[in-house]
Amino acid sequence: MTFEQHRVDEESPLLTNRNVKTRKTTPLPKVQILVVLLLQICEPVTSQSIYPYINQLVSELDITGGDEKKVGYYAGLIESLFFATEALTVLQWSRASDHIGRKPVLMIGLAGSMISMLCFGLSRTFWALVISRCLTGLLNGNIGVMKSIMGDLTDQSNRAEGFALMPVVWSIGATLGPLMGGTFAKPAERWPKVFGSQFWKDYPYFLPCLLPSFYVLFGLLLTAVVFKETLKRKRPSSISRTRSSSTTDSSFSCTLNNETEDKPLPLRNLFIYPVVISISNYVVLAFLNIAFNALLPLFMSMPLKIGGLNLPPSMIGYIMGSYGAATGIFQFFFFSKIIRYLGERRVFLNGMMTFPILFALFPLMSLIAKNYGINFIIWMGIALIIVLGIFMDMAYGAIFMYITASAPNKRSLGATNGISQTSVSIARAIGPAMSTSLFSLSVQENWLGGYAVFAFFGCLSLLALLIAVRLPVDMWEEEEEIEEDEE
Repeated sequence: MTFEQHRVDEESPLLTNRNVKTRKTTPLPKVQILVVLLLQICEPVTSQSIYPYINQLVSELDITGGDEKKVGYYAGLIESLFFATEALTVLQWSRASDHIGRKPVLMIGLAGSMISMLCFGLSRTFWALVISRCLTGLLNGNIGVMKSIMGDLTDQSNRAEGFALMPVVWSIGATLGPLMGGTFAKPAERWPKVFGSQFWKDYPYFLPCLLPSFYVLFGLLLTAVVFKETLKRKRPSSISRTRSSSTTDSSFSCTLNNETEDKPLPLRNLFIYPVVISISNYVVLAFLNIAFNALLPLFMSMPLKIGGLNLPPSMIGYIMGSYGAATGIFQFFFFSKIIRYLGERRVFLNGMMTFPILFALFPLMSLIAKNYGINFIIWMGIALIIVLGIFMDMAYGAIFMYITASAPNKRSLGATNGISQTSVSIARAIGPAMSTSLFSLSVQENWLGGYAVFAFFGCLSLLALLIAVRLPVDMWEEEEEIEEDEE
């Protein structure tokens, strides 16, 4: 009998339902959870603060030779580089956290984010932007590690409440990041009395990079002083005794406990169906989401004549900040309630079903803006995008719960999240470059009136539903939960 076979037997519906019904809710460790949530804000603040001004920055560096139709190629490339380089190292960082602990990996990632963000603000050439963005991705292994920490701190009785907070704080960062980027770009022009020196004229985008770096520094100090290591190295316990009382193979139970429960599994043992289907859906969600996030500011910033809305960076920052704030507020109050009422699968499916509508709104708004200008209908369309985005973002909390429950054992949670983040980073590296390049190609070649990019991603969104329906209605049970209940 193999480990995988034994795991399937233990996850039978009868055993799962019995344990879920009898399990009491475990209180969340509030201080540790708070620290993790404050650290998680660093990621969206640093990554999304560039979105309001990146297209304008590319235009000003004269990379495109004055051709605004080509801005999408280079802006998308810069946005994608972070995820492309992150894909090279995030699995190694996550696996390292399974062996050396979560805390040292967190501190390295935070320091790397801070330094590379400052370098980005001081970059005045295309290649300097490329190098600093690559550095951010290479040194940042915190995405998977933070999810592993949340898995360490929660169990299935309180995971809905714990994971409900992750999208909320991400939304806070997604609100602050664009607001910083849009508000503090070019401070010498907006506040010449305060930022009138030549430095701010030479480096007009350093301030929106400096402010996120200050927060990352705060996160680094918080990790060093307050955060407590969550990786536990368990010794053989009564697990084998409780299992031997309920199975005819006592010796196998002891072997399973000693050889697998207390140490990380080899990577090949992680590619089981629960892990693969969970990660596949996470990849599809992240790919469509990052493509949408890259298209939205590009669409809003481009001139009306080539299919955009011609909005300034400050307005783009306010819109994206409002989107993040609305998502965070809604999920804070309603996510865990909705998860318990509808279940993880339905919440995820509802989120995925918003993408075809979101991509269809772009050409509709463009046609209205071309013929009637920026009017009330356009602002209603932007409001609808924000509302749909709220339901779309709820899919993240649901799929995080699937991935956490799919890990073969607790000591392999970091590696499981590492595989998921590696896969997602590849998707996120492709998404912005593909979507913005297709936008420019659609405009240049006049494919489907310049709107072929939206038709393409709309079709992909429909196909993605075929993978989403493969998720099981009932969440996979974790061995740890079964063991505690039996004891």
